[in-house]
Amino acid sequence: MADRPAKDMTASAARGADAWRSEGAVDWPTLWVMAATYLVWVLALWVVAPVSVPLAILVLALAVTQHSSLQHEVLHGHPFRLRWLNELLVSLPVGLCFPYGRFRDTHLAHHRDELLTDPYDDPESNFMDPAVWERQSRARRMLLRWNNTLLGRMTIGPVQGVTCFAAQDFTAIRAGDRAILRDWILHAVGLVVVFWIVAQSPMPVWAYLAGAYLGLSILKIRTYLEHRAHLKARCRTVVVESGGPGPFAILPFLFLNNNLHVVHHAKPNVAWYHLPTLYRAGREDWLKRNETYVYPSYAAIFRAHLVKAKDPVPHPLYPPKGQA
Repeated sequence: MADRPAKDMTASAARGADAWRSEGAVDWPTLWVMAATYLVWVLALWVVAPVSVPLAILVLALAVTQHSSLQHEVLHGHPFRLRWLNELLVSLPVGLCFPYGRFRDTHLAHHRDELLTDPYDDPESNFMDPAVWERQSRARRMLLRWNNTLLGRMTIGPVQGVTCFAAQDFTAIRAGDRAILRDWILHAVGLVVVFWIVAQSPMPVWAYLAGAYLGLSILKIRTYLEHRAHLKARCRTVVVESGGPGPFAILPFLFLNNNLHVVHHAKPNVAWYHLPTLYRAGREDWLKRNETYVYPSYAAIFRAHLVKAKDPVPHPLYPPKGQA
């Protein structure tokens, strides 16, 4: 069932989702969100920071979160047909931590659904090989268990993720991987540009670092339980149907509807603003597809898993015996 829409999805919904590609049109909604995101970024630096640094940190965090979601749209082929132009629009590392080229390559590798959650072959897996888990110190196990709660993922998850990611990449660079080296060099150049811009603004550097970290923390809400260990590959991907009340309501937009993650994995090249229509048109079948791996909202996830881990750290089904 991989890479196939729900069987009862209406033909008009499916056609609408791919219309901009078939007509060769520019993906204007994504472009407008991109422009608004950079505007919010600039406002945080020059307009909000002189008034309130804490508020500027929050506004910057929202821009960083949205920018990461836009990078995700770009690597899936939006808003133009020209890859170099798309990547140019989001290559500035406003979130500081991850080279765009590495995010692109590892995320596309992650889209091999038959390998989802594999500790080695899924670059975005949060599971560990049970044999490796057994070799961890007691302190390390405590840290990893805390990281498997939502609060832990939001507090130490960003630094845990960045350090592990960078360590693996630098090992590959030392082994002679020039493509990864190129991506990190381009990233370093981008960081010089970003910090030069920050230096010209009223926002202190420490505040920018705090805002970038908070942005990564918000992103961890989305990735916290996107995938579960399951024998069937089609059942590994979640649906979160809404943000929830109050401040939670903004999360689906910040994540560009990747809360409907099972739809995205089935139709990865469909633009973000079509995902809700596709989900509503075939909700029953989407939930049959992933065997009701669904949460009503991010608020519900906070209630259930803020300080209580959803999954163990060692992969419960490793070595894999999965089926599509």
